[in-house]
Amino acid sequence: MNDKSPKQHKRSDAITEGPSRAPARAMLRAAGFTREDLRKPIIGIANTWIEIGPCNLHLRELASHIKQGVREAGGTPMEFNTVSISDGITMGSEGMRASLVSREIIADSIELVARGNLFDGLIAISGCDKTIPGTIMALSRLDIPGLMLYGGSIAPGKFHTQNVTIQDVFEAVGTHARGKMSDADLEELEGNACPGAGACGGQFTANTMSMVSEFLGISPMGANSVPAMTVEKQEVARRCGRLVMELVKNDLRPSQIITRKALENAIASVAASGGSTNAVLHLLAIAHEIDVDLSIDDFDHVSSRTPTLCDLKPGGRFVATDLHEAGGIPLVAQRLAEKSLIHADALTVTGKTIGEEAAKAKETPGQEVVRPMSDPIKPTGGMMILKGNLAAEGCVVKLAGHKKLFFQGPARVFDSEEAAFAGVEDRTIQSGEVVVIRYEGPKGGPGMREMLGVTAAIAGTELAETVALITDGRFSGATRGLSVGHVAPEAAAGGAIAAVRDGDTITIDVERRELRLQLSDSEIEARLRNWQAPEPRFKRGVFAKYANSVSSASYGAVTSATVESKTLAGSAK
Repeated sequence: MNDKSPKQHKRSDAITEGPSRAPARAMLRAAGFTREDLRKPIIGIANTWIEIGPCNLHLRELASHIKQGVREAGGTPMEFNTVSISDGITMGSEGMRASLVSREIIADSIELVARGNLFDGLIAISGCDKTIPGTIMALSRLDIPGLMLYGGSIAPGKFHTQNVTIQDVFEAVGTHARGKMSDADLEELEGNACPGAGACGGQFTANTMSMVSEFLGISPMGANSVPAMTVEKQEVARRCGRLVMELVKNDLRPSQIITRKALENAIASVAASGGSTNAVLHLLAIAHEIDVDLSIDDFDHVSSRTPTLCDLKPGGRFVATDLHEAGGIPLVAQRLAEKSLIHADALTVTGKTIGEEAAKAKETPGQEVVRPMSDPIKPTGGMMILKGNLAAEGCVVKLAGHKKLFFQGPARVFDSEEAAFAGVEDRTIQSGEVVVIRYEGPKGGPGMREMLGVTAAIAGTELAETVALITDGRFSGATRGLSVGHVAPEAAAGGAIAAVRDGDTITIDVERRELRLQLSDSEIEARLRNWQAPEPRFKRGVFAKYANSVSSASYGAVTSATVESKTLAGSAK
């Protein structure tokens, strides 16, 4: 005994060590863990596996490789599962209300299991859209050594010799409704668009947040962009298992990685890649969990100085597997580092800085996916923040995939996504109009549904270039066309969007960063005095709890008393 150095204490000792813990050890040994296993650092493996849809379908297998890496490095992995909602499946239905709500439940459930079992470290595995921010929010709250690994992107499908994604299927619905696609072609496209496991292929929300995670430093640089069903992804998983043991050994925690600099780097990646506006919501939420000051205005500041470099769907030509072959996410980081558009000294989970990781990027000769800094797609990023009398707390406009910077027209108002979709199908919506979809915000939805069903249907018609759309809900990363989302305050909270009537003139002026209802303040106030909030859609259960506790979208739509107090204060101004 006296020739040995003092035993290093672990968090998990409180569960596994000493005579008083014999009952706990008995339970764990019944689950297959040996006494020797329980003496090692215990690593939680938070899995978001489901067999509903392709995005998370393969994560059980990926977890087995992670666990192998943990064991190789001298740790004991303990896998557990949480929920996941497939956005692509639920889109356009009542089920889509569950998507954003699931982000909070994912974070809460991982936090509960990790705190309850006192893990020494944690790896979270993500796939579909909300699983990525949900897992990072949990890592941020727990602040124990850990990382997030994204399951990877699906391979592109084939339709009439063309590469296709789920975006093409959504848009085909509108084309088919107009009689410009046959039943047989729609069926063929449906059967071939998604050829296997992996998350949706374009720079939609999942791949946007995958890139964000590497730029935040909470995922190893180059790990996430490796496609789903590859041997390379299995090796990445094993490396991550070994890496988490290094994080535990060095006590490197998320709070040392997800800093203000890292969050600005993440915003730059969204801007440069033409990524999903949902990143605004998710990064605000992550910043809140890690207790870093970040506001919606910061997205505009970073996007204004960051050029759009990636020619990725939905606005461009390529998908995530093409980006990987071109040089992957490290190549995007390398480009931005060239002009000091990211903070190169920000630390990552590898123990190296993002600048050091970006310097190792290898560009494939002749690739066309990531433009050089000398020839960007656009001189600024793929999103901007607008304010005005229709969005006092702000809203988000996605610029990738269209060239319009100004639009003015009469409002066509719908009080739900379903009503707006019917308006597309029955041709109620006319060229030149601003389509307003309200009562779809975090509180009013509840759950802030994405409007991909509507925007894709419009994109499949002759109206695609001649209407604009605004909503207090969200847009899918697959949305294209002039679309303004996250309008705050939302209609259900008495925001100005609740006062809009059919025929009112609305102006969207991107260069002036303004979203304006062409009415006097006194007229808007008079309308709102006579406004009554609609009855809640849900009066019990998880949706009711969420609606009663969720903050404004301008604060990340998080369920937190501290943020809610800010929301109320902001709405009172």
